[in-house]
Amino acid sequence: MTQIQHQATIPDDLSGKRLDQAAAQLFPDYSRARLQEWIKMGALTINQQVGVAKEKVIGGEQLFLSVELQADERVKPQNISLDIVHEDDSLLIINKPAGLVVHPGSGHSEGTLVNALVNHAPKLAELPRAGLVHRIDKDTTGLLVVAKTLEAHTDLVAQLQAKLVKREYEAIAQGVMTGGGKVDAPIGRHPTQRTKQAVVSSGREAVTHYRVVARYRAHTHIRLALETGRTHQIRVHMAHIHYPLLGDPDYGGRLRLPKAASPEFIEALQGFRRQALHAQRLALHHPESGDWVAWEVPLPEDFVQLLAAIKADHALDG
Repeated sequence: MTQIQHQATIPDDLSGKRLDQAAAQLFPDYSRARLQEWIKMGALTINQQVGVAKEKVIGGEQLFLSVELQADERVKPQNISLDIVHEDDSLLIINKPAGLVVHPGSGHSEGTLVNALVNHAPKLAELPRAGLVHRIDKDTTGLLVVAKTLEAHTDLVAQLQAKLVKREYEAIAQGVMTGGGKVDAPIGRHPTQRTKQAVVSSGREAVTHYRVVARYRAHTHIRLALETGRTHQIRVHMAHIHYPLLGDPDYGGRLRLPKAASPEFIEALQGFRRQALHAQRLALHHPESGDWVAWEVPLPEDFVQLLAAIKADHALDG
């Protein structure tokens, strides 16, 4: 178990603040929600007494934090291969393959990325969601960042909330786009299909930028950047503007077969049974050094082959 110990004196300029607010100022490596939890359990004391998060401080009080991070024993380590793009004391950057679920959940209690992560680095079991601060869908490929310490986790969550983390995706949309643009449409749970998301007026803010990489006879290769990170955001937004992702089983609708398509091209389209979406680029401020760091991974082989088939069909049509 990881032991955390800190102490601090509340300065006079924080007089009148709530205890949890003062603690957040003095211990910025930890989220306010986590500090509230530690105050409640008595791990963060004020003048050697158990405090209350909402009590007001006057200045001069002594704060002492002493806590052991407990491993989540519900998550079992499993020897699942990981494509590690980068690793240091604070971060893991993973290139996730198609078919790998990120978090354990209903129907997926084992065989997930989290199981693989705690096998690779057992101390990740002490962190929320084994250090993952964002996710990509089971059949989406590409980059994910994992925090290896609680301090890094707090920092990365804050960067995501401040929209400082840059995430770029490559995708193939059905239909021929005239140009790039921005989708600014709130996303929430689908009103009738509870396992899906939808653009709904009561949803949370969701903003996706997209631009055209190449146009083909019936498809468009696009590059997308996220401002927000809602569940299924890219897939929902592209379907909302009537350019659903090729192969998307939930939001793609009926597969559109181009006129006079060759049997080989039809087979390639029908054989691609996942959304054509790849998290290709990731950039952020390193939580320890503060340096701007970035990673990029190539398109997976099935995506490359699909793109080649689309290009070949376009050449024949031309």
